Amino acid sequence: MKYFTIDKLKEVHNSMNGNKTIGIDSMTKYKYNINLNSNLQNLVTRIKKGTYYPQPVCRIEIPKSNGKIRPLGISCYEDKLVQAIISEILTAIYEPIFLDCSNGYRPNRNCHTALSQLKNTIYNNNTKYIVEADVEGFFNNINHQKLLELLKIKIIDRHFIKYIKRFLESGIMINGEFHKTEIGTPQGRSYFSNFSKCISSLCIRRMV
Repeated sequence: MKYFTIDKLKEVHNSMNGNKTIGIDSMTKYKYNINLNSNLQNLVTRIKKGTYYPQPVCRIEIPKSNGKIRPLGISCYEDKLVQAIISEILTAIYEPIFLDCSNGYRPNRNCHTALSQLKNTIYNNNTKYIVEADVEGFFNNINHQKLLELLKIKIIDRHFIKYIKRFLESGIMINGEFHKTEIGTPQGRSYFSNFSKCISSLCIRRMV
């Protein structure tokens, strides 16, 4: 938790894209910047006192090419700032232990790096069979308690774990109606969302 400072949050704020979709707080980067120092001081104080609670995520639905719907969550502006630091910390902890063959939701890795590794594996190992598998609705059904227990193996700071738990349980807003999030991890265009998917995939690796 020592990394949650005004200077660090200001650094994250300055790097934010001001044109991103806003959350239920209707706060933009430009509005937040008007009283930036006092806003960040207030945020740090709440974080240190344990009175900071992430707000519900605004749920929007994006049509997929196969006719299905992909739900996306849009976080509030302050939550995005905190998520960015959480993501940076989690990346520093877990990147060194992820397998090289893992590409999903990781820095400097994408579909192209995965395809390149797959190509090398096929051509260099006399591959005869390829098995495609997918866990349907995996991220929507992650058990929060098991995920937190997994994080505690590497993370000693229980206050840090507490805030991850609050993000997981912050709920979603759909058409102005609040819904609890008792299972699943956030899915959306946020720092914490992408890395929570990466961390969640650890559950699969431990089961396999």
